[in-house]
Amino acid sequence: MKEFDLIGRYFSNCGHKRKDVVIGIGDDCAVTTVPENQQLAVTTDTLVAGVHFLKDAPAKSVAYKTVAVNLSDLAAMGAEPAWISLSLSLPEVDEAWLDDFVAGLYELTQYYSVQLIGGDTVKGPMAMTITAQGFIPPGSELTRSGAKPGDWLYVTGTLGDAGAGLDILQNKLSVSGEAKDVLINRHYFPTPRVAVGTAIRRIATSCIDISDGLISDLGHILKASNCGANVHVERLPLSRALTSAVSPEQAIEYALSAGDDYELIFTVSEEQHGSLETSLASTNVKATCIGQLTGHNGKLSLLKSNEKYTPVAAAGYEHSF
Repeated sequence: MKEFDLIGRYFSNCGHKRKDVVIGIGDDCAVTTVPENQQLAVTTDTLVAGVHFLKDAPAKSVAYKTVAVNLSDLAAMGAEPAWISLSLSLPEVDEAWLDDFVAGLYELTQYYSVQLIGGDTVKGPMAMTITAQGFIPPGSELTRSGAKPGDWLYVTGTLGDAGAGLDILQNKLSVSGEAKDVLINRHYFPTPRVAVGTAIRRIATSCIDISDGLISDLGHILKASNCGANVHVERLPLSRALTSAVSPEQAIEYALSAGDDYELIFTVSEEQHGSLETSLASTNVKATCIGQLTGHNGKLSLLKSNEKYTPVAAAGYEHSF
């Protein structure tokens, strides 16, 4: 199959259509319209087979995750997603694989009203790069650097599930029954917290998504904001699937260090503390307070029953070259 035949069959005139896309797939560039009184947020992520997803991962999950991690970055900034571009590198054209891939791609973009507006296809090692764009009202963007000592620390959803799911797939963890399916599904199909990001952008002081693990990603907020944090590990939100699959200590370890959850970590000042529940009411997503920021620059203190807690795995995933 030639490149333009592939694009025409799988990507042109498919998926969600937005009124703010003037020219989409088919020309040298896409042309879009940014709404009045909105800023444009832009993020790019590359996922490589064998590094960011298993080489035998289902095609639908590969596409879903590729889109989700980019939408999660937009969510962490408080942006409403609008458009994506896709660069797709494939060693060969497998039509059945591509059918499943585009099914995952369009399922997620349709749900979040996002349009695929362009990209590229090449022959090479399997990898996907997406550039995602979204809108933020001026002055309401969330960053990593706005937190202050005394702010309360929150996380959405539950932590550690995706990491446990990956270990199951790699035969590092033996789990059976419904818990196995739930944990694997959380690894394959993460949920970008877009609604939460837009709901908290007027009250949160900082935010980041959890891609490399709670300890690692929280560290970015602490460094950028010149703060420390006390985190109470007994408050970490854990799913029933995870706690039924591993010991309590193992569950805490997954929650602290495993990546790929794509939940949000954010901070809220004491003054806005009471407004959080109201802001999140329409999202149907629970946020759990796991600690508080301190004035100890960069120092993360893990506590259990107010005693120092030392994790077995002290850091999350770190990219290397």
